[in-house]
Amino acid sequence: MKRLEVVFLMDPLERIDIHKDTTYVMMREAESRLHSIYHMLPGDLYLDAGRVMGRVSKVSFNDIGGSGKDKKGTNSEQWFCVEEPEDVDLSTMDVLFLREDPPFDMEYLYSTYLTGFIESEVFIVNSPRGIREANEKLYALNFPDVIPEYMVSSDLLRLKGFMRSVGGIMVVKPLDCCGGSGVFVVHNDDRNMNAVIETVTAFGTKQILAQRYIPEIREGDKRLIVLNGEAIGGVLRVPAADEHRANIHVGAQCVQVDVTDRDRYIVNQLAGRFEKDGIYFAGLDIIGGLVSEINVTSPTGLQEINSLDNVRLEEKVIDFVEERAPQYFSLR
Repeated sequence: MKRLEVVFLMDPLERIDIHKDTTYVMMREAESRLHSIYHMLPGDLYLDAGRVMGRVSKVSFNDIGGSGKDKKGTNSEQWFCVEEPEDVDLSTMDVLFLREDPPFDMEYLYSTYLTGFIESEVFIVNSPRGIREANEKLYALNFPDVIPEYMVSSDLLRLKGFMRSVGGIMVVKPLDCCGGSGVFVVHNDDRNMNAVIETVTAFGTKQILAQRYIPEIREGDKRLIVLNGEAIGGVLRVPAADEHRANIHVGAQCVQVDVTDRDRYIVNQLAGRFEKDGIYFAGLDIIGGLVSEINVTSPTGLQEINSLDNVRLEEKVIDFVEERAPQYFSLR
């Protein structure tokens, strides 16, 4: 096996929680196989004389003791070492992981355009064009058979009409936020309903996604990890008693869960479109057997699944990369 040069375009390493972060375990697994690991920030990407360039730093890893976190939740010990950054032609690298955390903004969009110029020469996870296509709130709407009823609108009266049509209760979500930010459950008897919708739509100036409320959310929101069109693991995130959101960072409890026949059916419905769009690694949010969101920018959940199922899903990810990447650098 050729030793690969793997670049992670992502957020600063200092922000990573090594006990929860999915990118971290993928980096460590790749390094354990003697691949060279490089880190770069979105601002380190540039185009010069027709070449897609990056200011990258080679990364090595330290094994740290204890929790590795201080009381403020930041890394109390340095778990990584970086060499002096250098400017490289990214088309000479073998693999590029696009793992910048949402929200998806214009700067992120520009980075997909730039990296798109080298997509035929470097194996990129996920495809820049696929990421542009796959807004994490709207992409699921391509699969009407496996999603709850929905409406996309900025109009208060229209949204209230949709709510009545689905039983008088719905979930509203901004299209450009993440981690449960700006997500509300509203119902007919809620005196705050108008104010909530006005706030989320910025007084009718921003489109939002409204979905039928799925009561099974109280049982949990399953994060299903999909790799190359196959469900490889899942974790159930059960919201706290005083929350409707099942995001881990707002107190959801992680519970072991199996990949079911229904999960495999859903993935089978999505697999063809994923392949077409170059979505190799994704996280599906499934509530009551229906897909509420599809996460493609920096899907997480590997460490939680690993801990509950006693597996190492990052091994499957790097196996896949090692198999696919040679198809690209052999064409140079």
